[in-house]
Amino acid sequence: MDFVVECMYYPTVEVAIDLASIIKKKKKGQVYYYLVESARVDGKPRIVRQKYLGRAEHIAAAMDAPSDLDQPKYSIVLEFGSVMALYDLAKRLGVVELINQVAPKRSQGLTIGEYMLIAAINRAVDPTSKSKIAAWFTKTCLDRVIPAKAHHLSSQRFWDHMNALSEQAIGEFEDVFTQKVVQTYGLSLDCLIYDTTNFFTFVDTNSDSKLPQRGHSKEKRGDLKIVGLSMMVSPDFNVPLFHEVYAGNQPDARQFLDVVERLQKRFEKICDRKLEPTLVFDKGNNSPEHLKQLQAGTTKFHVVGSLKLSQCKPLLDIDRAEFVPVTGTKYEGVTAYRTTYPAYGQDMTVLVVHNPRLEEGQLQGIQKNIEKCTTRLRELQTTLKARQEGVIRKGRKPTLSSVQHQVDQILHAEFMKDLFVVELSTVSDAVQLEFSLDLSRLEELRKRQLGKTILYTDNHDWTNERIVTAYRSQYHIEQAFKQMKNADHLDFRPIYHWTDQKIRVHAFYCVLALRLCSLLNRELHGHGIDISINRMLDILGEVKQVITVYPKKGASKKDRQSFSLSKLDPDTRRIVEALNLDQYRIGG
Repeated sequence: MDFVVECMYYPTVEVAIDLASIIKKKKKGQVYYYLVESARVDGKPRIVRQKYLGRAEHIAAAMDAPSDLDQPKYSIVLEFGSVMALYDLAKRLGVVELINQVAPKRSQGLTIGEYMLIAAINRAVDPTSKSKIAAWFTKTCLDRVIPAKAHHLSSQRFWDHMNALSEQAIGEFEDVFTQKVVQTYGLSLDCLIYDTTNFFTFVDTNSDSKLPQRGHSKEKRGDLKIVGLSMMVSPDFNVPLFHEVYAGNQPDARQFLDVVERLQKRFEKICDRKLEPTLVFDKGNNSPEHLKQLQAGTTKFHVVGSLKLSQCKPLLDIDRAEFVPVTGTKYEGVTAYRTTYPAYGQDMTVLVVHNPRLEEGQLQGIQKNIEKCTTRLRELQTTLKARQEGVIRKGRKPTLSSVQHQVDQILHAEFMKDLFVVELSTVSDAVQLEFSLDLSRLEELRKRQLGKTILYTDNHDWTNERIVTAYRSQYHIEQAFKQMKNADHLDFRPIYHWTDQKIRVHAFYCVLALRLCSLLNRELHGHGIDISINRMLDILGEVKQVITVYPKKGASKKDRQSFSLSKLDPDTRRIVEALNLDQYRIGG
């Protein structure tokens, strides 16, 4: 659209120009609009400048037309949501300052606390090796709040600063930081959960390190050395209150005996009042020595645990009619029989708990094993018959002993040897096999054992529901260990370190990462947002800082930039606002 500009000229005089305005003029029945500027000329108002705008429909069309936006040169996309949420939490808790207090260094480059925080955040959101951490760091908004250059984040610089964090310094930090977390968030210390796990490593077989050893790998990696990790957590959002790495070949029960005194000392340092907490642990840690140790010293731990069914067979014969319902909506259908029973040199309150859902799950597993065993026994039976008939002649001739060994291997799954009746015999120097499933044994197994768990405690005044709830809280630490074996977030593996000292530091910042994520998850719960840690980190990971760069304009020597966050859906916006992350977005 062409616009006609009409100018009116006056002699050179001093004028005071008023604000511009739009006027309309009617010509030959049509209305036209003009932008005019008025001023006083010789004391009288005059139009000193006017610009033709057109008719109303022309102006509306011009307003609706797309504007000529500059084509951007490129955009920079940085990780924002997850890294800044964890950084902000660590800042509020003073993580860096507390680490620097126990491991000071001269004022040069990054502090040890900053290195550990960077490593912890990396483990939480995108676990990587130290050789790749610099590249990851530059793609986040962390470089806006932590003054790190690429050469600061080399593998060698990380190792140097890890060397400066001694086992004693880690312990001192843990005492102070755990106490601060408990006080800040009001974590309950009445009931605590303890358990152990292990992680495989790629440490060389001939390494002199004492922590990586060959042992029973819970991840079925018997070909590799493993490192053990023991932890005590609160049932309140799985927050770790204690951790310790130990040699992979040390049995869990032995580690428990070694660590009890340190658990007691940690509890005394983080608790500001006299308490006798209850410690929940699995049956692998049962022993008279353990209970005696837990009840010694200035802090006495009460216990909640479970017994092997074989330890208390008389209790399995209790008539189900004597069981009473466990109260609470989450225990629908669960019943229990309560009594006093000797266990590990003490009279314990014992609950025989029956859970129909557990029984149903066990029956499904048993049925699958029955089908597998039936198929394999039938295959073995067919093979023996084929050899007897001369169809199979090659290979070593089976004997009663060798066939019995094969049968034992087939029936190795739980309960299978009790449920199958197998008869071996020899006819004309050939081994024959006959088998059947004893359904009466299956029914007896269902009535006596399936769905039952036997719990014990020295909290004699606890209700049935409280005992069951405490024991079931073990899932909190199981969930924490499962999280630490998640490849996307908080992964403890692989351990890219070979010495015991660095493995301890690696465990330190991995557990620190879990702490920060657990507490962040707890804060969201306080805002009415209940999601898992993985889901939380996934959602926050989608929140990016976007920097759009435009070509320089006019006399400027620099490119122009605009700043924004990636588009947020309502749920994500709610999380961002709850965590007050807008304070870290880049502007300008």
